[in-house]
Amino acid sequence: MAGRRAAESLPKLIRTLQKESPSTTLLKPNRSQALPSLRRAFSLYDQINLIDNVPEDQLRFQGYTDTGFTVNGVNHEGSLLCVGNLLTSWSPTKFSEITPDSLSIFQIVRPIPELLILGCGRNIIPVSPELQQFIRSTGMKLETLDSRNATSTYNILNEEGRIVAAALLPYGILS
Repeated sequence: MAGRRAAESLPKLIRTLQKESPSTTLLKPNRSQALPSLRRAFSLYDQINLIDNVPEDQLRFQGYTDTGFTVNGVNHEGSLLCVGNLLTSWSPTKFSEITPDSLSIFQIVRPIPELLILGCGRNIIPVSPELQQFIRSTGMKLETLDSRNATSTYNILNEEGRIVAAALLPYGILS
Protein backbone atom coordinates (compact mmCIF):
# COMPACT_ATOMS: atom_id res chain seq x y z
CA MET A 1 0.00 0.00 0.00
CA ALA A 2 2.81 2.42 0.88
CA GLY A 3 4.58 1.49 -2.37
CA ARG A 4 1.45 2.24 -4.38
CA ARG A 5 1.01 5.59 -2.62
CA ALA A 6 4.63 6.52 -3.35
CA ALA A 7 4.27 5.45 -6.98
CA GLU A 8 1.15 7.61 -7.33
CA SER A 9 2.84 10.58 -5.62
CA LEU A 10 5.93 10.58 -7.81
CA PRO A 11 4.22 11.68 -11.08
CA LYS A 12 2.44 14.50 -9.18
CA LEU A 13 5.75 15.64 -7.72
CA ILE A 14 7.40 15.63 -11.15
CA ARG A 15 4.53 17.66 -12.68
CA THR A 16 4.76 20.17 -9.83
CA LEU A 17 8.49 20.54 -10.31
CA GLN A 18 8.06 21.03 -14.05
CA LYS A 19 5.49 23.80 -13.48
CA GLU A 20 7.57 25.59 -10.83
CA SER A 21 10.95 25.34 -12.56
CA PRO A 22 11.10 25.38 -16.35
CA SER A 23 13.79 23.12 -17.75
CA THR A 24 15.93 26.10 -18.74
CA THR A 25 16.27 27.22 -15.13
CA LEU A 26 17.33 23.73 -14.12
CA LEU A 27 20.32 24.02 -16.42
CA LYS A 28 21.51 27.35 -15.01
CA PRO A 29 24.39 26.82 -12.60
CA ASN A 30 23.37 29.72 -10.28
CA ARG A 31 19.71 28.92 -9.76
CA SER A 32 18.27 30.45 -6.62
CA GLN A 33 15.59 27.86 -5.93
CA ALA A 34 16.72 24.42 -4.71
CA LEU A 35 14.80 21.37 -5.80
CA PRO A 36 12.54 19.86 -3.14
CA SER A 37 13.67 16.55 -1.73
CA LEU A 38 12.14 13.38 -3.13
CA ARG A 39 12.57 11.93 0.38
CA ARG A 40 9.12 13.27 1.31
CA ALA A 41 7.52 10.97 -1.25
CA PHE A 42 9.13 7.95 0.38
CA SER A 43 8.98 8.97 4.04
CA LEU A 44 6.94 5.92 5.03
CA TYR A 45 10.00 3.73 4.47
CA ASP A 46 11.86 5.62 7.21
CA GLN A 47 9.34 4.37 9.76
CA ILE A 48 9.86 0.70 8.87
CA ASN A 49 13.56 0.43 9.79
CA LEU A 50 13.77 -1.33 13.19
CA ILE A 51 17.43 -2.27 12.96
CA ASP A 52 18.81 1.27 13.32
CA ASN A 53 16.41 2.17 16.13
CA VAL A 54 17.23 -0.60 18.64
CA PRO A 55 17.70 0.86 22.15
CA GLU A 56 21.20 0.45 23.60
CA ASP A 57 20.00 -1.68 26.52
CA GLN A 58 18.16 -4.14 24.26
CA LEU A 59 19.85 -7.46 23.50
CA ARG A 60 20.52 -8.08 19.84
CA PHE A 61 22.24 -11.18 18.47
CA GLN A 62 24.59 -10.08 15.72
CA GLY A 63 26.32 -13.36 14.92
CA TYR A 64 27.10 -16.89 15.93
CA THR A 65 29.95 -19.36 15.64
CA ASP A 66 30.25 -23.05 16.33
CA THR A 67 31.28 -22.20 19.91
CA GLY A 68 29.34 -19.07 20.85
CA PHE A 69 27.46 -15.91 19.95
CA THR A 70 28.01 -12.20 19.38
CA VAL A 71 25.53 -10.08 21.34
CA ASN A 72 25.59 -6.27 21.20
CA GLY A 73 29.15 -6.36 19.86
CA VAL A 74 30.49 -8.70 22.55
CA ASN A 75 31.58 -12.28 21.84
CA HIS A 76 30.26 -14.88 24.29
CA GLU A 77 31.60 -18.44 24.35
CA GLY A 78 29.34 -21.36 25.26
CA SER A 79 25.63 -21.64 25.90
CA LEU A 80 23.51 -18.61 26.78
CA LEU A 81 20.26 -17.97 28.59
CA CYS A 82 18.37 -14.77 27.75
CA VAL A 83 15.31 -13.43 29.49
CA GLY A 84 14.02 -10.18 28.04
CA ASN A 85 17.13 -8.01 27.90
CA LEU A 86 19.13 -9.98 30.48
CA LEU A 87 21.90 -12.34 29.37
CA THR A 88 23.77 -15.00 31.33
CA SER A 89 25.98 -18.01 30.71
CA TRP A 90 24.15 -21.30 30.79
CA SER A 91 25.64 -24.63 31.90
CA PRO A 92 24.39 -27.20 29.31
CA THR A 93 27.00 -28.08 26.71
CA LYS A 94 24.88 -30.59 24.80
CA PHE A 95 21.17 -31.13 24.25
CA SER A 96 20.86 -34.06 26.67
CA GLU A 97 21.91 -31.71 29.51
CA ILE A 98 18.83 -29.51 29.02
CA THR A 99 16.61 -30.55 31.91
CA PRO A 100 13.99 -28.95 34.15
CA ASP A 101 16.85 -28.23 36.59
CA SER A 102 18.83 -26.34 33.95
CA LEU A 103 15.73 -24.22 33.26
CA SER A 104 14.63 -23.85 36.91
CA ILE A 105 15.15 -20.07 36.76
CA PHE A 106 11.80 -19.87 34.96
CA GLN A 107 10.05 -20.93 38.15
CA ILE A 108 10.98 -17.60 39.76
CA VAL A 109 11.39 -15.10 36.87
CA ARG A 110 8.67 -12.45 36.72
CA PRO A 111 7.09 -11.44 34.46
CA ILE A 112 6.89 -14.88 32.95
CA PRO A 113 8.04 -14.86 29.32
CA GLU A 114 5.29 -15.79 26.90
CA LEU A 115 7.67 -17.94 24.85
CA LEU A 116 10.87 -19.90 25.44
CA ILE A 117 12.95 -20.24 22.28
CA LEU A 118 15.15 -23.31 22.61
CA GLY A 119 18.20 -23.24 20.32
CA CYS A 120 19.33 -26.86 19.94
CA GLY A 121 22.63 -26.24 18.15
CA ARG A 122 22.93 -27.18 14.48
CA ASN A 123 19.85 -29.44 14.31
CA ILE A 124 16.36 -29.35 15.75
CA ILE A 125 15.99 -32.11 18.33
CA PRO A 126 12.67 -33.30 19.79
CA VAL A 127 12.10 -32.22 23.40
CA SER A 128 11.29 -34.92 25.96
CA PRO A 129 7.74 -35.02 27.33
CA GLU A 130 9.14 -34.31 30.81
CA LEU A 131 10.79 -31.08 29.63
CA GLN A 132 7.70 -30.07 27.64
CA GLN A 133 5.55 -30.56 30.75
CA PHE A 134 7.95 -28.50 32.88
CA ILE A 135 7.94 -25.59 30.41
CA ARG A 136 4.12 -25.67 30.19
CA SER A 137 3.92 -25.67 34.01
CA THR A 138 5.78 -22.32 34.06
CA GLY A 139 3.16 -20.74 31.79
CA MET A 140 5.44 -20.43 28.76
CA LYS A 141 5.05 -21.80 25.26
CA LEU A 142 8.00 -23.58 23.64
CA GLU A 143 9.57 -23.04 20.22
CA THR A 144 12.39 -25.45 19.34
CA LEU A 145 14.74 -24.30 16.56
CA ASP A 146 18.32 -24.65 15.42
CA SER A 147 20.41 -21.98 17.19
CA ARG A 148 20.87 -19.82 14.09
CA ASN A 149 17.12 -19.41 13.59
CA ALA A 150 16.53 -19.20 17.34
CA THR A 151 18.71 -16.08 17.59
CA SER A 152 16.91 -14.42 14.67
CA THR A 153 13.51 -15.23 16.14
CA TYR A 154 14.60 -13.86 19.51
CA ASN A 155 15.77 -10.61 17.89
CA ILE A 156 12.49 -10.09 16.06
CA LEU A 157 10.24 -10.82 19.03
CA ASN A 158 12.38 -8.82 21.43
CA GLU A 159 12.37 -5.82 19.07
CA GLU A 160 8.58 -6.03 18.96
CA GLY A 161 8.61 -5.56 22.73
CA ARG A 162 7.36 -9.05 23.52
CA ILE A 163 8.56 -10.77 26.68
CA VAL A 164 10.55 -13.72 25.37
CA ALA A 165 13.31 -15.97 26.63
CA ALA A 166 15.95 -17.98 24.80
CA ALA A 167 18.03 -20.94 25.93
CA LEU A 168 20.74 -21.39 23.33
CA LEU A 169 23.39 -24.00 22.68
CA PRO A 170 26.22 -22.95 20.32
CA TYR A 171 25.60 -23.71 16.65
CA GLY A 172 28.40 -26.31 16.50
CA ILE A 173 26.58 -28.67 18.88
CA LEU A 174 25.26 -31.62 16.89
CA SER A 175 23.23 -33.44 19.57
